[in-house]
Amino acid sequence: MENTTTEKVNCLIIGSGPAGYTAAIYTARADMKPVMYQGLQPGGQLTITTEVENFPGYPDGAQGPQMMEDFKKQAERFGTDIRWGMVTSVDFSSYPHKVVVDEKHHIEANAVIIATGASAKWLGLPSEKKLNGFGVSACAVCDGFFFKGQDVAIVGAGDTAAEEASYLAKLCRKVYMLVRRDEMRASKAMQHRVQNTANIEILYNHSTVEILGEQGVTGVKVFNTKTNQERILDITGFFVAIGHEPNSKEFKPYLNMDENGYILTVPGSTRTNVEGVFACGDVQDHIYRQAVTAAGSGCMAALDAERFLAAKGLH
Repeated sequence: MENTTTEKVNCLIIGSGPAGYTAAIYTARADMKPVMYQGLQPGGQLTITTEVENFPGYPDGAQGPQMMEDFKKQAERFGTDIRWGMVTSVDFSSYPHKVVVDEKHHIEANAVIIATGASAKWLGLPSEKKLNGFGVSACAVCDGFFFKGQDVAIVGAGDTAAEEASYLAKLCRKVYMLVRRDEMRASKAMQHRVQNTANIEILYNHSTVEILGEQGVTGVKVFNTKTNQERILDITGFFVAIGHEPNSKEFKPYLNMDENGYILTVPGSTRTNVEGVFACGDVQDHIYRQAVTAAGSGCMAALDAERFLAAKGLH
């Protein structure tokens, strides 16, 4: 018969980006004995970012993967038990909270901090994958600066795409906005903004065929579905803004979420609708989505969890 012994954990952190690691640093220093499961993408979205220049304290910038390694070392230094593994199911219907890792390891946790992040949606082109981090990006605010004075393209038709196109237009010489249909989904105000920006050219009915380049982006081949014609745009940066997907499906039966699956927290806190379960970072933030805001909310989650455990007499 299969051994289903249950491990008891005081504070369980699920996910390992800036939010998870910051929560780990704080909970470990508070002697809460945190156990962290890193998930599918240890280090989160920053591990697919090459250069990070906007995180305070790194005056010369840092490589995303190296920065996450630094975060990890700091969390380990204070005693965080960092493990490989993926949370495959949870049961938040009774207390303590039950969590299953890799479909076989059972845990009971007094406090759970969810920091599973969100994943950018991609077009799914091989060339997009190959050049990811070498001119292909899913974050204009993170990477736009590297394309100052250059020509770039952004694909997307919603508010985020319009917002990011406007942001890029301030830095870049020319921004091509690729919209698959004959209209945008963005709000009227955002549409007017991009339409009235001189260096943004909106290409309706255009789909992306292939991103060109070997060591970096040199162009993009696009297809006009109205005229059935292909053309190449000379660009050095290609931005994908077709949305993000929060990594929250395991928690759906128990936690309140918005229509896109972002976990809802009590305003001004990281508390969810389930006592003792906290959410931080991009899994509950579809607005800012920056490493520094994720780290800040990881700190909040740790402090919220500490207060919760103290009130329960468990810390």
